[in-house]
Amino acid sequence: MFVWSKLSASRWADAWEERFAGTTDATLVITNFPGRQTIRVEVYCTTQKRANAIQKQFGGSVRELKNQNWAAHASQAPPPLKVRETFVICTARTPAEVAKAKKSFPSREIIAVPADMAFGTGHHATTATVLRLLVDAAKPLQTTDKTWSMADLGCGSGILAIAAAKLGASHVWGCDYDPAAVRIAKENAARNDTPKVRFSQIDVLKWQPKRTWDIVAANIFHDVLEAAFPQLLRSVAPGGILMLSGIMKSQAKDCLAAGKRAGFVVEKVITKGKWVTAMGHAQTAKK
Repeated sequence: MFVWSKLSASRWADAWEERFAGTTDATLVITNFPGRQTIRVEVYCTTQKRANAIQKQFGGSVRELKNQNWAAHASQAPPPLKVRETFVICTARTPAEVAKAKKSFPSREIIAVPADMAFGTGHHATTATVLRLLVDAAKPLQTTDKTWSMADLGCGSGILAIAAAKLGASHVWGCDYDPAAVRIAKENAARNDTPKVRFSQIDVLKWQPKRTWDIVAANIFHDVLEAAFPQLLRSVAPGGILMLSGIMKSQAKDCLAAGKRAGFVVEKVITKGKWVTAMGHAQTAKK
């Protein structure tokens, strides 16, 4: 693993996000510094060649990230994120750190996701928005005796699947194209006492769902969403909910139009900065 990094003015944060949106061989992480107008921009690459290419284009520096450096990297992690009155998302790694977080927030469920390999700690606008929608959608399900299920497509760190399990979902499954993401998601599920959550390495573009879920969350790049809408909609149970994220504002119109053509009925659209999240359901077939 190699990481390219550079300091930048905070006003360019959206531009950096847009610049690396849709890339499959590099993962962007932006770190904010309270009280400063500077951000640290980092891009994690699996090959030195990719990192060097970014350096050649934008300057900055490249370093190899050894396995033993992950703990040091996590020390630069963002502060805990509160989600509604339900969760606190933090980057606790060890059982002692998780216990400390639980003591600091006794009235909330803790979801501990270390900042390993930049697969997401819930602080990005796309993940944070889906987390809030998930909490809201789970409330009416929690007041009934009916069991419910959730699928997390493009699971990354597994944070959405873990949240669903803590919200009471009886069957939770997540998948990702990247085997490293699947491995880390499994580690995070164990760390958060949700070992029954299952994760698989799957390309959603080739995926043929064999069952349906009450809530399906797909936090994936817009072009993948557009191509995978038929599979996504088939995976939603009758009366179920589909949540889409990872869509840049400039791409939302075309992406949601593609969803509408495939049978996605939009109920809510939320814009946070340059990012758009949509929630809706699958159109009922006419008799």
